[in-house]
Amino acid sequence: MMKRYNLAIIGTGTAAMVAAMRVRSAGWTVAVIDNRPFGGTCALRGCDPKKMLVSGASAADHARRMHGKGIVGETDIDWPALIAFKRTFTDPIPEKNQQRYMGKGIDAFHGLARFVGRQTLDIDGESLEADHILIASGAESMKLGIAGEEHLVTHEEFLEMEALPGRIVIVGGGFIAFEFAHVARRAGADVTILEQGERVLGPFDPDLVEWLAEKSRDLGIEIHTGTAVESIARDSDGFTVHATANGHAGIFKADLVVHGAGRVPALGALDLDAAGVAHERGRLKLNKFLQSTSNPAVYAAGDAALMGPPLTPVSSHDAKVVASNLLNGNKQEPNYTGVPSVVFTIPPLAAAGLSEAEAHRQGYKFRVRSEKASDWFTARQAEEPTYAFKVMVDEETDRVLGAHLLGPHADEVINIFALAIRHDLTAEQLKTTMFAYPTGASDIGYML
Repeated sequence: MMKRYNLAIIGTGTAAMVAAMRVRSAGWTVAVIDNRPFGGTCALRGCDPKKMLVSGASAADHARRMHGKGIVGETDIDWPALIAFKRTFTDPIPEKNQQRYMGKGIDAFHGLARFVGRQTLDIDGESLEADHILIASGAESMKLGIAGEEHLVTHEEFLEMEALPGRIVIVGGGFIAFEFAHVARRAGADVTILEQGERVLGPFDPDLVEWLAEKSRDLGIEIHTGTAVESIARDSDGFTVHATANGHAGIFKADLVVHGAGRVPALGALDLDAAGVAHERGRLKLNKFLQSTSNPAVYAAGDAALMGPPLTPVSSHDAKVVASNLLNGNKQEPNYTGVPSVVFTIPPLAAAGLSEAEAHRQGYKFRVRSEKASDWFTARQAEEPTYAFKVMVDEETDRVLGAHLLGPHADEVINIFALAIRHDLTAEQLKTTMFAYPTGASDIGYML
């Protein structure tokens, strides 16, 4: 007998968990399906385990910066021990998540889900029907279409490595590339970043990106822009990466080649056509309520929907929107205003709101305050000279339009700017707020 549910969710990450718990609390019958360990990308294969590696690299880096200033002795990173530390967090998650689902009366299916009808799924030979289906299947590394692509290691595999190779080439120049490069370099590896575009970290402010690139090069990380990887070949000495830049061929030797060239919604295994779910160029066609434009029984959230930035808080936000629309009818739309984004390099790069270029395109009249602040107390007490900011404020309303930070505590301070942008706080209101001193937040008044 085929099982039937009010809601079936493909995936068990952040979006799935939030949506499942909300609709189950309203009395709906719910099933979750995943062919991988329960927990999703962020908790198991992405932001959380990555941040645990960053924490180790940050501790070692801070100690090294303080050598001769009260700190003595060598500070090295024990890579296997750091990975073991990461696993103290990740290993228990699948069982905990499954128990949490079961404790709420949510049925959990282990297997690969695919559509076999508009409201019917097959899970490795077992079928179920649902009034509604939520696609929360996350994202996967995009196909690059180059010879030897099978030799690329994904970010997931990097996070599981028991030993760190000596020579690492990273294909791509985005979040993954820079975060992994900063960790690996501080752990002793030689790292090279190959970016096809003319600049790295495209979504971020170009001035701050350049300052971060300078910091990265000072660490010994090689960065090559305008460099397209043509092929990867295995040889007796590891791997050879063939690339071209400005019409000239280049060769890069490596013990490990990492895929850092971007991720796309993980939709390929779902057989969307069997459910009449419209999609184009690897993306779902959704309306403003995160609902399929061609099959009203189907919704999507998080990286699978890709309506907002591919970030964990967006996945949670999307799930809340979908749950509300399922329970109350389509009334709620996602709001991505002021979502903060952070590159967890050492030090971190962060942004919220509009870029300077976007503010100009939208016709705002605004003032810009930007400075390299290496001599500010926040930088000096951490012995970290890479400290800079750029903040845009609307001349007419005094609202903060965008904030871009690089340096110690940028990953935390950006949240205050995000709060201001999302809730229309003015620069004057931020200036007159009394922040604890001395902290990163106490610099905000001087940035406006």
